[in-house]
Amino acid sequence: MKNILVYTFISAAFNLFSQKAMTFQEAEKSGIRVAKLDSVYISGLHTDSTKSVFHQQQKEFIAAYQSMLQDLGNYLKKNKFSWGKSTACFNRIYFSSQGKIDYFLYNFRKGDVTEEKEKQFDGLLNNFIKTYQFPMKAKTGFAQCSPVRYMD
Repeated sequence: MKNILVYTFISAAFNLFSQKAMTFQEAEKSGIRVAKLDSVYISGLHTDSTKSVFHQQQKEFIAAYQSMLQDLGNYLKKNKFSWGKSTACFNRIYFSSQGKIDYFLYNFRKGDVTEEKEKQFDGLLNNFIKTYQFPMKAKTGFAQCSPVRYMD
């Protein structure tokens, strides 16, 4: 019983500081370790189906994930954000079991984005994740990563 209470407390504290978007480097500087997150959040999809949350709902999950990225693109456009060119990025997104985005980590390919453009993107992304609700839920937190090509 004591272990359950400690785990519940740690989980609650962990989620208290969640809903952050930042680069992988900023996460490390802030003490947010990808290895730690990966030990808490299970892969949404994985080549080994026993290691994924949505192994029986792969098509639905992929469609929902792609839709989320399109929703982000629409949000950026609505807020007058323009990439100016095709922009490569890598995302690793950590979701609560209820589908809220806890952490959205990203890196742009070196030289693809100016510091000013990245700062603008980061601010809009942080606002987007405050209200975004992923349409699928799970018994545990889950994560998904992917390369992305952002375009206007």
